[in-house]
Amino acid sequence: MEYEYAVVEGIKRDALRGQCPQYSAFLSILPTSLFLPHSQPSMFARSAFAVAVLAVVASCGVYAQEPNCARNYTVVLGDTCDEISAKTNTSTYQLATVNADKIDAGCDNLALGEPLCLGIIGQDCDVVHVVASGDNCDAIAISAGTTDAILLANNPNVNSECTNIYPGEVLCTATELVYTSSSS
Repeated sequence: MEYEYAVVEGIKRDALRGQCPQYSAFLSILPTSLFLPHSQPSMFARSAFAVAVLAVVASCGVYAQEPNCARNYTVVLGDTCDEISAKTNTSTYQLATVNADKIDAGCDNLALGEPLCLGIIGQDCDVVHVVASGDNCDAIAISAGTTDAILLANNPNVNSECTNIYPGEVLCTATELVYTSSSS
């Protein structure tokens, strides 16, 4: 039942953000037992829930996509921004920037089933490095065959001393500039 509760919470969050008008109608027809984290609704309630989720996702899924998105991803249960970035070869910076209207600064508001854009056409870095304990920008740049200047330009969230990177963060390690000044 945790899965159904997580889906409902994601849909409630999106409805509050106005991302899909159909979400409010969907919430009004759900059995109230689905709004409780540890409830045990009937088999009928679970079946009705599954059918309703499919209908809402089908009607809103395309609505939420970025029109100039190079790659897409749908949030699954347990995802974090760094995990999404690592498994999709997308820098943490790029994921956060492209989805700034959906993901907050702490990345603690991901909604189950939410479509995310992984990169904008023409400005999509898919050459990445997952930061490990002890990594520094010089070593990352050398390993990737790029320069510190390009590494820092492609990761504007990293300070010039490279003291704010952390294990699990995903950095763009392209050998050329990926982002233009209008994308940041």
